[in-house]
Amino acid sequence: MQTMIGVIGGSGVYQIEGLEDAEWVTVDTPWGPPSDQILTGRLSGVPMAFLPRHGRGHVHTPSSVPYRANIDALKRLGVTDLLAVSAVGSLREDYAPGDFVRVDQYIDRTFAREKSFFGPGCVGHVSVAHPTCPRLGTLAVRAAESAGVKVHDGATYLAMEGPQFSTRAESLLYRQWGADVIGMTGMPEAKLAREAEICYASLAMVTDYDCWHPDHDAVDVAAVIATLTANASAARATVAALPALLGPERAPCPHGCDRALTYALMTAPEKRDPALLAKLDAVAGRVL
Repeated sequence: MQTMIGVIGGSGVYQIEGLEDAEWVTVDTPWGPPSDQILTGRLSGVPMAFLPRHGRGHVHTPSSVPYRANIDALKRLGVTDLLAVSAVGSLREDYAPGDFVRVDQYIDRTFAREKSFFGPGCVGHVSVAHPTCPRLGTLAVRAAESAGVKVHDGATYLAMEGPQFSTRAESLLYRQWGADVIGMTGMPEAKLAREAEICYASLAMVTDYDCWHPDHDAVDVAAVIATLTANASAARATVAALPALLGPERAPCPHGCDRALTYALMTAPEKRDPALLAKLDAVAGRVL
């Protein structure tokens, strides 16, 4: 099986030097259009696909991002390993603005988003006890370190609905819960990638201290953008280093990410809704 790397991130991430045969392609999905066209190409001989999570020009709010369409489109293109790059606020003193963080756990506090490909007519229960792929996450850390950035290996991400930032009371509460960083787009993206049997890793860029920190001002969009801009070159270098680490040939995931649906479907075959099954052709085709 051939490796295909997918990247979901901001506009500064997919401007990768050396991307061969670069082409923006339109991918239709049964869940509607994804956030934007997808930039495809090859880097170091490995196929890659880049999707701007909010669309070029940042047209989608965290709540309006078409998460199901995004994951379906990447799966439909053949993506096997998906790296999510996003901005987060820090809930810890030692996770400073400018640092990178490998996220490996989530607390999902979102409430206004479709969170599953499954539903009435084809019920599926996928384990998300380990929502990210340790293998891919470890390689993402190595790639980031090679880009010269400080990386914290392991963190719990509090996914909030947004688009407003936290109140100070919420920020202090999330620290008490043991969350390390806070963002608005990590969920349901990670859950849907799991349902689609795609290895998923999250590399977050710390832009601020949220609003809990007594020595820092509340979150300011201008400051967030300034930090993201400063980190863009390191994020691009991180993505550029991944193909050599993953390699062109792909063995089965040692953690079972690519087999997450093996025991997940509950609805008896004769009771499954044909219309829903047709929509699941890409994400669940292996088990259907």
